[in-house]
Amino acid sequence: MLIAVFDIGGTSIKYGVVDRNGSFMEEGSFPTEANQGGEAIIKKVITKSLEINKAWNIDGISISTAGQIDAVKGVVVHATDNIPDYTGMGIANSIGNATGVKVKVENDVNCAALGEYWKGAATDKKNFLCLTIGTGIGGSLILNGQLYSGSTHAAGEIGHLTLYPGGQACTCGNYGCLERYASSSALEKMINESFDSKVKVIEFFEKLRYGDKQSEVIFNRWLDDLTTGLKSVVHVLNPELIVIGGGVSAQGEFLLNHIKQSLFKKVMPNHRRNLDVRIAVHQNKANLLGAAYHYFAD
Repeated sequence: MLIAVFDIGGTSIKYGVVDRNGSFMEEGSFPTEANQGGEAIIKKVITKSLEINKAWNIDGISISTAGQIDAVKGVVVHATDNIPDYTGMGIANSIGNATGVKVKVENDVNCAALGEYWKGAATDKKNFLCLTIGTGIGGSLILNGQLYSGSTHAAGEIGHLTLYPGGQACTCGNYGCLERYASSSALEKMINESFDSKVKVIEFFEKLRYGDKQSEVIFNRWLDDLTTGLKSVVHVLNPELIVIGGGVSAQGEFLLNHIKQSLFKKVMPNHRRNLDVRIAVHQNKANLLGAAYHYFAD
């Protein structure tokens, strides 16, 4: 059995053709052009799906996408204005009617967690938290080997824990949310405010590795905010593993070691006794793998 998988992000839409073993027959991507709105994006996915079906005669399609998703109905129940007019979009019906094959849909961070559970950093765990640190902060929970999506398909919104009451305005409508201080975009903002010339995040980490004192001050403040947020999650959920994904995870063991050192000092002894923290194995492919796992798990 072959299926097409898509990962709809704010910048690009990744796609692939995958078998039951998670092997990719084809991979690629194309621009999202999110400002055109949800309907235009889904039309792009339909066009590519028809091309893939013609070449591979696929049996189904699975979608990983931004937004809070009713995975049973394949509907976007809530999305921010990063993709205009996306809330309420019936993705499964639209693509299924156009292609004539079964379509499944799941949230992108949930797919990242499922991808790491199936083929990545969490293959040996049944209970873990997956955290993606990018433009925002996303979270997903695997409990007893099953995705926990909550009563209204919105569990895991860790980025919107209140870190500083009355703090910076957030896209969710509240103030002082964790992602306003501990996302990679928050780090980038801190870097740009501290250096006279614009410094990219990757250059910042190079400076940090070479002991630049100004970079250390910025990083330590960002790290402290991140692990303070994680401390609350650890105390509530008592997970055995946290998987760190998203763009910043490209810093690998360097970042991982600092997160562990900071976090383990903050959590209570019994909560850290069996706690592990790992970097995601499949950075760019985790969502596609998770979408495939979501489809084949039925």
